[in-house]
Parts: sequence; structure tokens; C-alpha cells
Amino acid sequence: MEELHSETQKTEPEPKVIGLTGGIGSGKTTVAHFIEDFGFPVYYSDDRAKAIVNENEDLKAKIKGLLGDEAYDAKGLYDRKFVAEKVFNNKEQLHELNEIIHPAVRIDFEEWLKKQTKYMVFKETALLFELKLNKQCYKSLLVTAEDNIRTKRVMDRDGKTYREVESVMEKQMSEKDKIKLADCIIHNNTTLEDLKEQTERIIFSIE
Repeated sequence: MEELHSETQKTEPEPKVIGLTGGIGSGKTTVAHFIEDFGFPVYYSDDRAKAIVNENEDLKAKIKGLLGDEAYDAKGLYDRKFVAEKVFNNKEQLHELNEIIHPAVRIDFEEWLKKQTKYMVFKETALLFELKLNKQCYKSLLVTAEDNIRTKRVMDRDGKTYREVESVMEKQMSEKDKIKLADCIIHNNTTLEDLKEQTERIIFSIE
């Protein structure tokens, strides 16, 4: 009689998701690029959100319903300047906008995650702690820098005034509070070489 062998289907473990965040001028994007150089995939939540608001027709309709048709320009593209000015000092409207956009980004991330083969991936997002997305991650990695350094970087990079940068920073969660919540911290106060060394040391120490 032939022996029947039951084969159990082996499934690969899901990658560990590391939440990567940092305030304006912290160097978060630079660290994300270093992480990619070291061979790990990075999902750029903020960039994907910018794309999704233009690609998803259902999302467009909801955003127009909340902020008006002016949320999109004559070419039908998301008007970031108009939206930013509209919600900057309106916490309730900003919250409602996030409630529209972030679920769509979450679905997009889940689809991206299914395609990954590395044991560890990184999810870059500016609002990791504010939206409690760190609770959905294996670990959180914060890129931080002294306020005066961050301010100068943004002024040099974006041509903004000191007051404009200060106003944006005041709206964000304080570095002190983020540091309390972070599992791993990269201090970006010196050189690019030091930043890369810190990044390499920390990401390869995550177990």
C-alpha cells in the first residue's frame, strides 16, 4: 500500500515593521535613505499619502466634501498649500482630514507589506506617535536633533523665516515627549558620517 504523506504548507513569517519618525528638520528622510542603502525596504507614508490623494477618486470626493472643491486645483490635483492653510489652525478639521487620509494609507501599506521579503521593513511617517501608529509596529525609531539645529536646517532648505519654522514646530509633538515613547533614538546633531554610523549600529542591533 502506498504511504500518504501530508504536507504542511510553510508560510514565511511576516516582516518586523519598524516605525521611523522625526520632527521637521530632524533628518528622518536622510536616515530612511541610509536604511535603504543597508538593504532594508522603506515605506514612505508621507509620500504615498501625497500620491493617494490624487489617485483615489473616493478619497477626492471625501476631501472636497470636508474642505470644498478648492482642495483641488484646476488640473484636479490636490492643492497642498490651500489645504495646509485651511487646517493649520483648525484642529478639528485637521483631525477629520487625517481620519479620511490615514485609513487609505494604512490599506496601501498593508498591500506593500505583503510584497516584502526581508525580515525587517521600515515605515516612515511624521505622525507615528501622534496617531499612535507605534502600537502597530514591532519597534519605533526616532530621529531627533536640537531645536536650533532643526530650525536652521529648515530655514536653509525651504527658505522659511525663523518664525515660520517655529510655528510649524509648535504644532508638532515635543521632542521630549517623542523621546519618552521611542524604542530607539538617533541623535542627528553632528555630521552625515556620524548619522550613517548611528543608523547602521542601531538598525542591525534590533532583535
